Amino acid sequence: MSTFYEEIGGEVFFADLVSQFYAQVALDPILRPMYPETDLKAAATRLQWFLEQYWGGPSTYQENRGHPRLRMRHAEFHINIAAHDAWVKAMRIAVDGMEIKPELREQLWSYLEMAAAAMINQPD
Repeated sequence: MSTFYEEIGGEVFFADLVSQFYAQVALDPILRPMYPETDLKAAATRLQWFLEQYWGGPSTYQENRGHPRLRMRHAEFHINIAAHDAWVKAMRIAVDGMEIKPELREQLWSYLEMAAAAMINQPD
């Protein structure tokens, strides 16, 4: 029995997805200011580790960062509906740029939408 991580393409898939996502973030006027680094590499690495671990891959995130605690880690950022929508749009472009079996795409997208909604921490 294989994991979602293996079925979707493992590290290569998640590296490409995260790369495509951060290419969008770099251009987005709402999202880009949330990243103080001059380059987005560290954030991209953390997202890739997280997604890989969540979907059944290596536990690199846990080993390097501890428990994900997503809401706590994002509490310092002003995440309102506009920021949520910008994140979802950037991730939708990234996901749409990937070759994925429809059933895996649906499962991945369902999680990403739920996780994005859970990060909203500011009223409009």
